[in-house]
Amino acid sequence: MKSVKIANCDLDASEISLGCMRISQMTNPDIVTLIHTALDAGINFFDHADIYGGGQSEAKFAEALGMTPQLRDRMILQSKAGIRKGMFDFSKEHILAAVDGSLKRLQTDYLDVLLLHRPDALVEREKSPKPSPSCRTAAR
Repeated sequence: MKSVKIANCDLDASEISLGCMRISQMTNPDIVTLIHTALDAGINFFDHADIYGGGQSEAKFAEALGMTPQLRDRMILQSKAGIRKGMFDFSKEHILAAVDGSLKRLQTDYLDVLLLHRPDALVEREKSPKPSPSCRTAAR
C-alpha cells in the first residue's frame, strides 16, 4: 500500500482510508474483521466523525477492537466536528466538547487528525491562522 505524508506532520498515511460512517450498524465480529483486513492490507487511516451513527460508530469501533495501546499505535485516527442538530457549529465550546466525546468513544487519549466537518463560508482564508506543526489532538 502506498503511503502519503500528511502536510505539516510526521504522519505517513495509507493512500486509502477506511470510512467508518456506517459501522454502527455492524456486528462487533464484522467490525473486527473489517479493521484487521484493512490493517493487513496496509490501510492505517481510519475516518470518523462525531455524528456518524449518533456517535456510535466511534464507540463500536473501539469496543469491537478492545482498543489497546499497541493496536492504537498502528492507526491514524481522524475525526470531524462541527455539525450539531442539523446545523453547523464551529464554536470553540462545541469543538472542544466534540473532541472530548470522540476521544472517550474511541477509547484513546489523542486524535491524529481533526477536521471541521464543513467549511465555514464566513472565514476569510487569508486571515485564517496558520496550521499547527503538530497534527495530534490530545485530551485536555
